[in-house]
Amino acid sequence: MEEFFFIGLCLVLGLISGFIGGLLGIGGGVIIVPALVLLYDLDGALPTANTLLTAVATSLACIIFTSASAAYAQYQSGRVIWALFRQLIPFLLLGSFAAGFIGAGLSSEFFRGFIGVFLSLVALVMLSNWQPHPQRRLPGAAGTAGIGFAGGLTAGLAGIAGGNVIVPTLIYFNTPAHNATATSSALGVPIAMVGTLGYLSAAFSSGAEHPWGYIDLRAAMPIIIGALIAAPRGVRTAHRVPGAKLKRLFGALLLVVAARMLYSVLN
Repeated sequence: MEEFFFIGLCLVLGLISGFIGGLLGIGGGVIIVPALVLLYDLDGALPTANTLLTAVATSLACIIFTSASAAYAQYQSGRVIWALFRQLIPFLLLGSFAAGFIGAGLSSEFFRGFIGVFLSLVALVMLSNWQPHPQRRLPGAAGTAGIGFAGGLTAGLAGIAGGNVIVPTLIYFNTPAHNATATSSALGVPIAMVGTLGYLSAAFSSGAEHPWGYIDLRAAMPIIIGALIAAPRGVRTAHRVPGAKLKRLFGALLLVVAARMLYSVLN
């Protein structure tokens, strides 16, 4: 694939992922990872065994900037629940950092299958008419620690800012959808930063010679530029969309992406 064409497609990917990330309170990794895997498969510049690992690490690096843009817009809206932020962040960061070392040791097929199955389950919950018990709240310290670590680990393995885990989890514990997406956006910045450090550390410990490890700057830079332009517009749009519709849109997007990931495993 021509270099100029590849960079142009990454810029478009950044615009799309930034808008949807701002709209749904996610970092955009749910779009960036499968799209990059597809681009790398078409480009043929990377060994097949490294495409998903590179896509995940590059996605997390991009999300540092794209989540920051969306998080700032959500901060201005006043919808972030800072008590939840402080309660979850230590354990989310620990899980996100560990993901870099765990992901580097997984086979490509298992890695893709894990992401596909995970996103499918979340999508089905979000698309259903399920409603949380009105008295349900986050569990005590031990339960919250477990939820946070599992969420950070899953986010790091999937190359996302955690919105696909955090948003449905907070809704499960009766957080309103708009507050869940806003809080998720704020959490996404430190999760992506620590997850990126995890993949850099894993790359260096495995003897990688490239200064950026598994991160592909050729793809990351145009994605970041596009996402920074589009993310605030997604946030402004989200404030005009009813919470129930936001939830269904989130689920439909995840289902499409999950189907693409599982298809790539089967073929």
